Amino acid sequence: MIAGARYAHTNLIAADWRALAAFYGEVFGCVSVPPERDLAGRDLEAGTGVAGATLRGVHLRLPGHGERGPTLEIYSYGAHSDPGQRAVNRPGLAHLAFEVDDVPAARREVLARGGSALGEVVTLSYASGARVTWCYVTDPEGNAIELQSWC
Repeated sequence: MIAGARYAHTNLIAADWRALAAFYGEVFGCVSVPPERDLAGRDLEAGTGVAGATLRGVHLRLPGHGERGPTLEIYSYGAHSDPGQRAVNRPGLAHLAFEVDDVPAARREVLARGGSALGEVVTLSYASGARVTWCYVTDPEGNAIELQSWC
């Protein structure tokens, strides 16, 4: 095991990092963690493996975990590669999940702010008796988000 390991952040590459950061701030209450990033140069190229890499963006503190909680890192590169086909069952990072008080109301808020629906609101029951109401939506750039409420 790696000594001192602690989950730090999840990164989203956005076409418009400012607009996507505003969406997550307005819809989920994520808060900017200064400074904004504006990076370029040999070290960035070496670290990313992307020739000529430039990027700008921000970290947003995710709600519910305090001042040292994980962040959502939203960056835009100067040039993007083809994102390919996005789907919740594609291998790799599939979705972000937010626990909410009211899934249908949260879904309506996401849709009103430019997101899209990927499915319907459903409730699943587990053998333990736990129940979760959830659905998938997307942010305005098509990244999948799960909205969930446990009962």
